[in-house]
Amino acid sequence: MFAISSLAKHYGAQTLFVDASINFGAGCRYGVVGANGSGKSSLLKIIAGDEEASAGTVSIPRKARVGVLRQDHFRYENMPILEVVMMGHSELWRVMQDKEQLLENADKEFDGDRYSELEDYILQHDGYSLEARAAEILAGLNIPAEVHDKPLSVLSGGFKLRALLAQTLAGEPDVLLLDEPTNHLDILSIRWLEKFLAGFKGTVLVVSHDHRFLNNVCTHVVDVDYERIALYRGDYNDFIESKKSHRDRLEAEIGKREKEIAEHQRFVERFKAKPTKARQAKSKVKQIERVVIEELPRSSRRYPKFSFSSKRSSGKQVLELKGITKAFDGREVLGDVSLRVMRGDRVAIIGPNGIGKSTLLKIATGKLEADAGTLEWGYETHPGYFAQDHRELLEGSRDSLQSWLGDHCAGEGIGFVRSQLARVLFTKDDADKRVANLSGGEAARLIFARLHVEHPNVLVLDEPTNHLDLEGIEALADGLAGYDGTTIFVSHDRWLVSRLATRVVEIRADGIEDFPGSYDDYLAACGDDHLDVDAAVRHARREKRHREAGAEAGAAEKRKGAGS
Repeated sequence: MFAISSLAKHYGAQTLFVDASINFGAGCRYGVVGANGSGKSSLLKIIAGDEEASAGTVSIPRKARVGVLRQDHFRYENMPILEVVMMGHSELWRVMQDKEQLLENADKEFDGDRYSELEDYILQHDGYSLEARAAEILAGLNIPAEVHDKPLSVLSGGFKLRALLAQTLAGEPDVLLLDEPTNHLDILSIRWLEKFLAGFKGTVLVVSHDHRFLNNVCTHVVDVDYERIALYRGDYNDFIESKKSHRDRLEAEIGKREKEIAEHQRFVERFKAKPTKARQAKSKVKQIERVVIEELPRSSRRYPKFSFSSKRSSGKQVLELKGITKAFDGREVLGDVSLRVMRGDRVAIIGPNGIGKSTLLKIATGKLEADAGTLEWGYETHPGYFAQDHRELLEGSRDSLQSWLGDHCAGEGIGFVRSQLARVLFTKDDADKRVANLSGGEAARLIFARLHVEHPNVLVLDEPTNHLDLEGIEALADGLAGYDGTTIFVSHDRWLVSRLATRVVEIRADGIEDFPGSYDDYLAACGDDHLDVDAAVRHARREKRHREAGAEAGAAEKRKGAGS
């Protein structure tokens, strides 16, 4: 489909990658992985033509359409959402607009030949189904039909980005470039996107930090590491295994050569002074000189050390919520929610965006008041909270990383504080940076360092993986798996939920489903359909028909009784 040849990218003295050559095939889906800052997004920008390569070429067929997920929703704020999505098929949209304008001016002047030309183009490109396709994609991304004709400005920031994702998909490109498409999606929408991409006939390159998404979508993995770009066949798990095996082979070969040199060196040291062995010793020296050992490059991947522990155990019952209700501007997001959490539970709270998951955690931690209902924390509970909007905790602060974390390390010296910062990948120079200037991922690592030193016996985490790279997510999963307290967490990362949850609570419009067991057990019990938007819509329609039929039957009975 297209190719990159001898591609390189440098920023000043920093090299992201060099000498990258790959042929990307039609019908293949490539997961682009690597540490933050390794050059994943730069690679996509170079392919899209948004950024210049330092060397090399990108060869894309002239007639191929390239779809790029952008975040320029400000351009479309006053446009109807459905039209924003239809504009993804830019040439078809332009032709359809030209036709409409031609018809509007038909009473003054009508160009029949031009009209026929436009009509032929629309028919050839199935233009009369574009609106239906756009509406279907919006529904799949959980943007309901009742807002499709409203301006984009009515949507929240995350849903605006969903609309732009829908725009990219509706364009039916030959090459699809997606940079973190799952960041603002809930589990339902991620599953829909996986199914959409599985049926996509073009070439897909997708950057993602979602393990399960990469496993479900990818036919290949493009690894940006060691200042190189390498191609692996298979999904993300296959890639991890292949890369480790390759590295192990290289290290074993180096070990073999080092052993060979050491043996030759011992012979030389032992016999170099003996006349009868001098010739052999010289021969061994030459053999040593011929052995070339190339130093293996260092990986750009770095794993933070996240660990959590409790100072003391809590009582057996950790938290009880009864009849929690909350509405915003007259719209109820939580209705009569009751939940009891016991010591040692790892409760995953899942559900579509906007259903009230974060609201429930904010109410539980006292950040928000419920309109009705009660909550009670158990004996000796000491919760630690990670907010989805955790950057707000740091914005405006004039503290350095060292002073901010030091405030949470009572009685400890600078050495201790700096060692805690180093555990989560902050250098000595980083310690003096202002916390207000941290990126989302850096801020997340700092807050996890705080939770480590505070030793809460309950962790309440709202989307803790949102700003972490794959290495950070894996490190967080390891830290939480070893935690001896109680964990209540909201996450759209199914790999994390599958790895940790001992109990799954799904919040739905008609109540909650509280399942005692792992996420995989939950899927086995519920079936994959509950992650399928189309199936969910069909189920909701069936339920509505049943309710309406029941109501009609009840009304008929009343009419019959009144007439007798």
